[in-house]
Amino acid sequence: MSATPAVPISTWKGTNVTVFGMGRSGQAAADLLLDRGATVTLVEEHSRPELEVIREAYEQRGARISIGDHLEPILNQTELLVVSPGVSKDHDFLQKAGQKDIPVIAEIELAARFLKAPIIAVTGTNGKSSTVRLIGSILQESGKHVFVGGNLGLPLCEAVPRVAESEESPAYDYIVAEVSSFQLETIQKFKPWISALLNVTPDHLDRHPTQEDYQAAKQRIFENQTDQDWMIVNADDPMVETLSIGGKACRCEFSLRREVAQGMYLDEGMVRGRLDGKSDILFERSDIPMRGQHNVANALVAMTVGLLCGCSKDEIVNALQKVPVFEHALEYVRTWQGVTFINDSKGTNVDATLKALESFDAPVVLILGGKDKGGDFTLLLDAIQRGVKGIVVIGEAATRILKELNGSVPMSGASSLEEAVAQATVLATSGDVVLFSPACSSFDMFPNYHQRGLGFKRMVKDLL
Repeated sequence: MSATPAVPISTWKGTNVTVFGMGRSGQAAADLLLDRGATVTLVEEHSRPELEVIREAYEQRGARISIGDHLEPILNQTELLVVSPGVSKDHDFLQKAGQKDIPVIAEIELAARFLKAPIIAVTGTNGKSSTVRLIGSILQESGKHVFVGGNLGLPLCEAVPRVAESEESPAYDYIVAEVSSFQLETIQKFKPWISALLNVTPDHLDRHPTQEDYQAAKQRIFENQTDQDWMIVNADDPMVETLSIGGKACRCEFSLRREVAQGMYLDEGMVRGRLDGKSDILFERSDIPMRGQHNVANALVAMTVGLLCGCSKDEIVNALQKVPVFEHALEYVRTWQGVTFINDSKGTNVDATLKALESFDAPVVLILGGKDKGGDFTLLLDAIQRGVKGIVVIGEAATRILKELNGSVPMSGASSLEEAVAQATVLATSGDVVLFSPACSSFDMFPNYHQRGLGFKRMVKDLL
């Protein structure tokens, strides 16, 4: 794929840009480009009823719309291709663009060309959304005007002022962005002031050809940083340590296990830190009110970012105490007949489910399954044998899960999530936890993990 040319903002007027993907990030990119006078073509490969409303709105703004599988002729008039994260870099349309030397960039790359505020970017297999929300809360508590988005929900293009003349002074003090491997695949000059790589475990092997390809995408978060920037890396994750080698940014680490030279670490009941020559930054472990050691690690990252941005200890602690429970992430739903129901629908890979299991001391009835992403379910065996009394399996991955976990604990299959909840209530007794942490994506049975989690919560609340 060819390198992206440095297109000055002043030349966007009349530039022929194709936006591939008509979801929220594609629409945000199209809005930004149309506001700057570009000639925009919006492309979607598969027709859906709701696209007709989108088509009408953008045609009224002068955009061209193409829906269907005959897309190649569009490339004859394309000077730049902006791709949504749901489109693989190996897609035939992108490959043909590369053959024609048409630059291909991510939506976050487009946004970054306009943004003036420092970017704080967080990536990793798990914990991105929670960490980004924590960072946003800490910065907002200290009075900063912050945009929180990216892969989390709001596309970065929505952080760019709609009027070009207002770009001289930043609309925000900081841009806090969750960035996925899909988004990082097609960056060119995207450069965070602070980057954070939380962890790297096998994931998205249904999208990335190999685990090495996935790791390389994550590593790109450091690619354009200089010694004027910061990188925050997980000292407890050997792969993160490896991927961060060669990074040019000033290095901070976080650890739950050992002292670090610069950054934040957990020391028995204390959180200690050293930052920019200052030592003995002290917090109480109780200042972090969230369940699970993985959430403590996320908080260490957010605390480090807060200190780098000039937030006081009191502002950081106050923000942590105010943070609400994140929906679909170890979310308490209800206690019914003495059984606690926990919604962890955002646990879409094996490592996330493993961390969820490690967060409970009570016996667990686990609901697993969904669309198979290629993860190794045998990695759950030790945790299952320590604290799980039964498993109910759903979805496309059910057969493989039953095979890989066979003999560990009593297991059964269910044809729907509703049936799985019913079976779990039979297995659980007072004092137990029913944990819905699927270790799979939702797309076999639900449009996304959010709808899946809402369905689980509704079914639990309907129990009589």
